[in-house]
Amino acid sequence: MFSPQVYGYDRAITIFSPEGELYQVRYAGEAVKRGWATIGIKCVDGVVLAAEKRKVSSLIDLGSIEKVYMVDDHVGIAASGLLSDARVLIEYARQEAQTHRLLYDEPIDVELLTKRISDLKQMHTQYGGVRPFGAALIVGGVDKHGPRLFQTDPGGIYFGFYAVAMGAESSRITEFLEKEYKYDMGVNDCVKLAIRALSLVLEAPEPDRLEIGVIDVKTKLFRKLTIDEVSKYLQEIKGSSQSQSS
Repeated sequence: MFSPQVYGYDRAITIFSPEGELYQVRYAGEAVKRGWATIGIKCVDGVVLAAEKRKVSSLIDLGSIEKVYMVDDHVGIAASGLLSDARVLIEYARQEAQTHRLLYDEPIDVELLTKRISDLKQMHTQYGGVRPFGAALIVGGVDKHGPRLFQTDPGGIYFGFYAVAMGAESSRITEFLEKEYKYDMGVNDCVKLAIRALSLVLEAPEPDRLEIGVIDVKTKLFRKLTIDEVSKYLQEIKGSSQSQSS
């Protein structure tokens, strides 16, 4: 049984614990850690967002599951945690991006969009009657500053990254990225790196279990790779590993 004090801190979002924590925010972070593995990588040529899709049932259509979202022409977002919460945040981000275009006749900066999302998340940590969003987002895009990559957590904090991982086995994936990542990599190499990283948590990587979005510096346009394109990357990675082993 919980003591009365701990129980009170646990139930109230607006009350700090003696350790200076908001327990509901911490619990929202645990929801993110239990989510499906999600990766963002920034390089000199652009940004890559990638996520695994789990086949929770033999009858489920993996094509109906979306983990990497287009927000604007130049911005994509990958989510981990409660996807229902993430969907609300994605719609909010899309509205903010479109409003910015209408008001200023220019695409929104990636960091400004991340800040707007983070502000909304933070508001849900300081008012009674609401709860924190149980989702973390990786926001990637190309704007006038070049390739940008940010990660925002349930508490409303955001940081810029060169490469970042969230969800299940994120520590293991992060260790891999720290060893293998190089900023001067091209987008194609970043896609292969993302697939190799996700392969750490996938027993048998299959094209329909990987969702990948790419924004390159030349076009500044977000697009998702098709299953055929992902399949080709998997074949290249497999061929490369076989040649190295021989």
